[in-house]
Amino acid sequence: MSSGDDGTGEHEGRGEDEQPNPFKGTPFEQLFGGMAGGGLGGGLGGAFGKDFQQQFQAFGQQLGGAGGQMPDLGQLFGQIQAMLQPYDGPLNWELALDTARRVVAQQPDPSPTQKQKDAVADAVRLADHWLDDATDLPSGITSTTAWSRAEWVVETAAVWRHLVEPIAARSVDALSDALPEEARAMSGPLLGMLGKVIGGMLASQVGSGLGTLAQEVLSVSDVGVPLAPAGRAALVPANVAAFAEGLDVSDDDVLLYLALREAAHQRLFAGVPWLRDHVVEAVTDYASGIQIDTDAIQERVEEQLRGIDPTDPAAMQRLVEGGMFDIPKSPVQQAALQRLEVVLALVEGWVDEVVGQATAQRMPSATKLQEAVRRRRAAGGPAEDTFAALVGLELRPRRLRDASTLWGSLRTRQGVEGRDGVWMHPHLLPTAADLDDPLGFRADATAPDSLSEEDFDAELRKLLDGPDASEGGSDGAGDGSPTA
Repeated sequence: MSSGDDGTGEHEGRGEDEQPNPFKGTPFEQLFGGMAGGGLGGGLGGAFGKDFQQQFQAFGQQLGGAGGQMPDLGQLFGQIQAMLQPYDGPLNWELALDTARRVVAQQPDPSPTQKQKDAVADAVRLADHWLDDATDLPSGITSTTAWSRAEWVVETAAVWRHLVEPIAARSVDALSDALPEEARAMSGPLLGMLGKVIGGMLASQVGSGLGTLAQEVLSVSDVGVPLAPAGRAALVPANVAAFAEGLDVSDDDVLLYLALREAAHQRLFAGVPWLRDHVVEAVTDYASGIQIDTDAIQERVEEQLRGIDPTDPAAMQRLVEGGMFDIPKSPVQQAALQRLEVVLALVEGWVDEVVGQATAQRMPSATKLQEAVRRRRAAGGPAEDTFAALVGLELRPRRLRDASTLWGSLRTRQGVEGRDGVWMHPHLLPTAADLDDPLGFRADATAPDSLSEEDFDAELRKLLDGPDASEGGSDGAGDGSPTA
């Protein structure tokens, strides 16, 4: 039997220069089964052949001639064609941004007026003043602005790219590595095309997620991650107005409360220099842990392709945009996501606690607004939806409430200095287990009034040295916490 004969007689039916499907027996057999030149009925791969546009036009003529509604096949073809355009890096970022802009453009998106920009600036200035009494961390704001939804997409794109590209790169590499060595050797240029198609599909999914997020997000810090250059505070007036509807709270109070949350985020990330990198590293750790379960992906691809009608634009659109390459999480990824979830919950909980202190004696409506923000999270706010779509993270509201309780409890026992001092080093941060018992975090800690600055520094060094301290130094403080 020749190497090209599989025992079924298929080889005799192929042309001499026709190659066997290099993806046979792999997770990509269904997807690229027609890559060698078959029609749409031979697998989605056939859709990427040279006759793809003509085939779509034929479908349109057939449907139009039958009296059906003419689908916008040209738009769908344009999306798939865009996936195959050359681009640098693991993700077609231009396609992602174009997709996000199209999603935003589906609704009116007026540019903020000068009056709205002035109102945001005034609210942030007052918020910063109030926060001076609630935390010792200094103001982190150097400029304020108001954005349209489209401006939010553009202005935060650089950070999103930094967060998403490691995941895309590892996804593409891992999917390619899932091919058997023989398939990789046979596939030749198709393997490179596979990477571009995957990168394009991921870009479409990312763009759709960002566009949807832009319709909901209230500020640049609303997802708990700093998405703009340090010190730049920004709110989205159109989304703030939508949030305020039905709250029975004045528009001025709503704007000021959200400005307080934005200013508190800015203080935390400015006052804790390692925090930004800590969040990004957790995302990178998640990406490095991506593993491939070929059987699971094969089953997923076959299931999604089985019911696809190439004459149904809506079905094809869902195939292009919908999580086709969602990959089961490995244990390494699960651990990284838990670390990221905990630190984001701690950020949001600290903001919740600090804003609560700042408004306690000044804003009667603050309690109602706090509950509105929490309900928004519970109903699926931007942090949950976006991280679930892009990196698989769901920031559970329970963690947010527990983190807020933890910070408040620590403040009552140690004061503002003790609460904020926990951010001095990542090793001092509460863990997931601490969030399970928020009132028990450092329960034996008392107010540090009796400690001098030198004593506090000494206790901190003992804690950070831990069990790995050198022989000549401390014997480690891994068996307990300082009494500060």
